Amino acid sequence: MSGKLYLVSTPIGNLSDISQRAIEVLDMVDLVACEDTRHTGKLLKYLGLRKQLISYHEHNEGVKLPHLIEKLKDGSSIALVSDAGTPTISDPGFGLVSSSRERGIEVTVVPGPTALISALVLSGFPTDAFYFGGFLPSKKGPRRKTLQQVADIKATLVFYESPRRIGKSLRDCSEVLGNRSAAVVREITKLHEEVIGGNLTDLAERLEGESVKGEIVLVIDRVRKTPSFNEKEKEEAVLRCYDRFIDSGMSPKEAVKKAAREVGMPKSDAYRLVEKRKNNR
Repeated sequence: MSGKLYLVSTPIGNLSDISQRAIEVLDMVDLVACEDTRHTGKLLKYLGLRKQLISYHEHNEGVKLPHLIEKLKDGSSIALVSDAGTPTISDPGFGLVSSSRERGIEVTVVPGPTALISALVLSGFPTDAFYFGGFLPSKKGPRRKTLQQVADIKATLVFYESPRRIGKSLRDCSEVLGNRSAAVVREITKLHEEVIGGNLTDLAERLEGESVKGEIVLVIDRVRKTPSFNEKEKEEAVLRCYDRFIDSGMSPKEAVKKAAREVGMPKSDAYRLVEKRKNNR
């Protein structure tokens, strides 16, 4: 008789968030498949459990997946966990799930923490419809292409991002998606949990040169219908924005750049417009 595969959610920061059922399943199974045996070993030690661990991640999936399937077919019960949160979310665990189902092996879930859901509810943006895009591509070209593909989705957008790239990604988001409201959510459930809100342009300017630490989820408000400007109205809007930014102490160069982004005008056109007004005075 085949064994059973348990998809067990583990804490994303605060170890006290683990559920009683998760503890019972981890204690009961024959084997725990995990991304990093050292990381999961610390959790099990905290829980007072001693279990057989096997590493299972994207770099060894081709070798370990058949081994785990054989174990399940032989009657073993296996818990699949990720380093943090719900397994198969942005990790290769779905391969073990689909292979198990194809072979008639029972699969069940032990639900619990998930960073994307926690960040979504913390952001304050609508939750009736949302799109999760996993990790944004690390290189600018593919990242901007990905953003272009989701620009018109009428849902809140959620992405995972590296703290090393968050500033550059926010800049690309601002330029591709428009200056939407967003929230950078970091260190969820940990001591330094933080939600940094604002529009994409301001967040990019704040975080581009800053050393950001911790696990990050980027939540972006859905596309909103904006009033269409005729050419004259757009020019007037750019100049109003420019004057406002100058009054706030911004340099002329930065004020032009930000005004152009906010209204949706090419930077070069906005610069010529400002220069033209200057010359006409």
